[in-house]
Amino acid sequence: MSQSPDVHSNEIHEGGAATIANPRLAEAYRSSTLRLFTHRLNSIPEVPGFERLRDVGREVKRHTIENLDYYLTQFAASVERNGGKMHWASTADEVCRMVVDIVKQSGAREVVKAKTMVGEEVELNHALEAAGLRAIETDLGEFIIQLAGERPAHIVGPAMHKTRQDVSELFVEHLKAERTVVPEELTAIARRALREMFQKAGVGVSGANFAVAETGTVVTIENEGNIRMCTTVPRVHIALIGIEKLIPRLADLGIFLRLLGRSGTGQNLTVYTSLLTGPRREGEDGPQEMHVVMVDNGRTKSLADPKMREMLYCIRCGACLNTCPVYRKIGGHAYGWVYSGPIGALVTPEFLGISQARELPFASSLCGACREVCPVKINIPDLLLHLRSEAQEHAPKRSESLLPERLMFRLWAWGMRHPSVYALGSRFARWGQVLLARRGWIRKIPMYPASQWTKERDFPALAPQTFRSRWKKL
Repeated sequence: MSQSPDVHSNEIHEGGAATIANPRLAEAYRSSTLRLFTHRLNSIPEVPGFERLRDVGREVKRHTIENLDYYLTQFAASVERNGGKMHWASTADEVCRMVVDIVKQSGAREVVKAKTMVGEEVELNHALEAAGLRAIETDLGEFIIQLAGERPAHIVGPAMHKTRQDVSELFVEHLKAERTVVPEELTAIARRALREMFQKAGVGVSGANFAVAETGTVVTIENEGNIRMCTTVPRVHIALIGIEKLIPRLADLGIFLRLLGRSGTGQNLTVYTSLLTGPRREGEDGPQEMHVVMVDNGRTKSLADPKMREMLYCIRCGACLNTCPVYRKIGGHAYGWVYSGPIGALVTPEFLGISQARELPFASSLCGACREVCPVKINIPDLLLHLRSEAQEHAPKRSESLLPERLMFRLWAWGMRHPSVYALGSRFARWGQVLLARRGWIRKIPMYPASQWTKERDFPALAPQTFRSRWKKL
């Protein structure tokens, strides 16, 4: 497996602190995620039996992942029957090499790219540029972060952290546009720049939201129309698909279309849903060639682990990011790779190895909000706990950094085994908080290591009356 040297997932504490210290950036994450979360809440009641729909979606994904070898074979046969060409890539390097070869064989020098997390994952843009090819992102958010030289900050909204002023400055610098903060004018600037590329590019690259094994159909879902342009205007279309994106039948697609839009953005249905089944036929529009690259890049490792296999059910809606209190505070870039939030805390250690991202499973309150909103009910907290155990076993922290933590837990365990000591400690703690607690919260604890907790968050004050005293009065 190819591992990028530019992965900083073990620096999540530093990255999170940098976000919190920037009020503008912190507010951008808070307001954007809250807006998407609220849209989801408002749209779900419009679907009768939404919880039942989630159960059905989960079962379809479970069945598919448990029988993935069968459905991969069926999908490949269906693609080739429709005139497409199948390619299989085990690593990021293989993906990039295959795409570069296809582009060069086509004679193209420019490539237009639709939003694809797999493309970000394998760093396809860098590979194309190294081969002397020009790659242009056509999703508006991806286009913005490409100009900024950044990674996505969110699975669905890659430029969520950018304000209108930020975007305007980027367009002035890179596109020589006039300075404006009017959203419609900014969109028009991007459209003019991208229209030229659509006309010049000989190859279009896309991802896939779903891949239907029964028919060999590549399904793309979007709100801008750029994916439809990438997959139909250029002479060659390349689809990068993670092996977990398969669903068995076209009839199953309706389930996920109802789940994905509402979970991700609160829409009843995304604006453009395209079903791509092979290259163009006589009398049709579309590409002359269609290449499908099925990508492993660490996925079979999760498939082989019964405890982590459930992670592959994810349909990349981003709902867990929007509800996560940790993501809302620290933002996407703090996670140090292309996948962020609760699902990123699972995907990154699995795809890159636990030593590359041992801190991510610990960056969670385990509140369960991610599990509650996941459209296919992935038990993210349990999977995070499993990865925490794996991190302690295979990539432990240095012993000196764990010493204060070990001493604290030993003291706590000793107190819990001695009821009188526990009661005395509770009494002292209640007295001690008199000077610190305000309106039920302690804003700052002066003593280490408890002081580390209140550096970035408040601590709930102890109740005025203990459980023991309340129990005696019953």
